[in-house]
Amino acid sequence: MPTTWLRVVMAALVLTLAGAADAADGPQLAPATRTVREFGAVGDGQADDTVAFQKAVDAGVGDLWLPRGRYRLTRPVVIDLDRVGPTSVQGTGAATVVMAGSGSALRFVGTHGGTAGPQTVKPNVWDRQRSPAAVGFEIVGAHDEACGIEATGTMQLTLDRLTIRKTRHAVHLVKRNRNVIVTACHLYENRGVGLYLDNVNLHQINVLGCHVSYNGGGGIVVRAGNVRNLHVTGCDIEGNMAVDGPPTANVLIDSSGGDAGCGEVAIVGCTIQHTHNAPDSANVRFIGTDAGGVPRGNVVISGNVLSDVQINVHVAKARGVSISGNTFWKGYAHNLLVEDTRGLVVGPNLFDRNPAYQAEKDARTAIVLRRCTDATVHGLHVAGVRGGPAGLVLEDCRRCNVTGCTILDCDGVGVLLKNVSGARVSDCLIGHDNPPQGWRPVVKKGCDNVLIDAAVPPPASAPRAADQP
Repeated sequence: MPTTWLRVVMAALVLTLAGAADAADGPQLAPATRTVREFGAVGDGQADDTVAFQKAVDAGVGDLWLPRGRYRLTRPVVIDLDRVGPTSVQGTGAATVVMAGSGSALRFVGTHGGTAGPQTVKPNVWDRQRSPAAVGFEIVGAHDEACGIEATGTMQLTLDRLTIRKTRHAVHLVKRNRNVIVTACHLYENRGVGLYLDNVNLHQINVLGCHVSYNGGGGIVVRAGNVRNLHVTGCDIEGNMAVDGPPTANVLIDSSGGDAGCGEVAIVGCTIQHTHNAPDSANVRFIGTDAGGVPRGNVVISGNVLSDVQINVHVAKARGVSISGNTFWKGYAHNLLVEDTRGLVVGPNLFDRNPAYQAEKDARTAIVLRRCTDATVHGLHVAGVRGGPAGLVLEDCRRCNVTGCTILDCDGVGVLLKNVSGARVSDCLIGHDNPPQGWRPVVKKGCDNVLIDAAVPPPASAPRAADQP
């Protein structure tokens, strides 16, 4: 045997003998990762594994592993972080937790009452509660009131690579949490909401790369509470409204029931679509005014693909909203509806009617600003608005600047200013290849409105004249 290999073998033998001697001298530390089976879980989908799960959590093992199997629970497993210490529940995607009782399968409970500022985080939160996580397994509801994961009082909760389906609410955030990350999750076919921020005080939440689909009560829903810094990026969000349920949206942010409202929101780079036959359905709906009458906002909606609902984007009672770089089609009532909002920037965006989608013939795709003040509308490309008074309607608005837009082949007129004051329409291209009788590029009904340089190209059927030198 070569000298090098002999040295390796001898070194390994020494380490093995040393380990055996240490084992004889006293008890060893528990392995860093323990499995629920070590605490009595069966994982056959029939046995009640609730006691074993709770026992494993209460043992404070830190990293709790879920091997392949179907683990049936009949009541929530409570992860009391201050008592058991930092905890993660992990799998590789092969384990399923079946929630056969009422409530959430896993309930993370912390005591953090501060903000995201480090100076407000108490020592016990850093020592005992920081960064709880659920990673890499499936939760399936098997009870009418079953939910997936609930969290309250947590600091730096991470939910990663989870599939949660057939529950009531997939992820339910309540009371107070800080610095939440939801990434690469499938929140799919739940009766209620996919990701529900339920009257919660929560600043800093990132939702990244998730599929949030076919949840009957809404995809990502914020109701009341005090929510800031919500980022939804790179997600596929679709079909999150029941056709026989109350109105909701794929992304619904509703400040109206809370005292502090919701704001500082970015919805960027997502595909958001379906279902147009659900009542008053919307892809993104932001209702900004809280119970005290204060308009919230500072919202960015950018770089998304939006289609197949009653209203693609609906903004109401907000302040400080920017909508740009999106592609809209198949808004059966409106592609864009903005009401009672101040400080609005829209554009550039594409509002199109694509013949590849045959069902789109029934979509009106209207664009309406109603009772808005101080709006800038720039660089829109609008084509084929049907059944409405105009391609772009401004109604009861004040101090709006419409520039650099292309508005083509829309029913009614190109731009309609109805009871509008202090508006300016300039540098727009407004035309119709088959203009109906009475069609005009711009109609003004109001006072102190200025129209400058709206180019009107001739219809396609008109004889073409040579440009003059």
